[in-house]
Amino acid sequence: MILKCKTVLIRKHGMDLYVNIGAFRFEDGAPELGYINLIRDEIEEFRFLFVDWVSSIDPWNYIIDRWGMFNPPGVSAHDKNPDDDLPFNPEVFFKD
Repeated sequence: MILKCKTVLIRKHGMDLYVNIGAFRFEDGAPELGYINLIRDEIEEFRFLFVDWVSSIDPWNYIIDRWGMFNPPGVSAHDKNPDDDLPFNPEVFFKD
């Protein structure tokens, strides 16, 4: 889930940069349009890399999102966490 949250933030900031760099053309002392297009082209190139990276994320390696936003299809925020049944003995784990 943490990885999916980060992908959402990366996408959001990429889109913010794309839109805000375009708004520069309306400012006094704005850079030449060539610079704006250059940055937008680089963002577009990054977008292709980002799409490839996101498609490589295993959707079945997840932690249940109790808010329900980032669960894989068929997994509900109300589902039982399968990790709750894993036996854990802290005395064995932390023995020294």
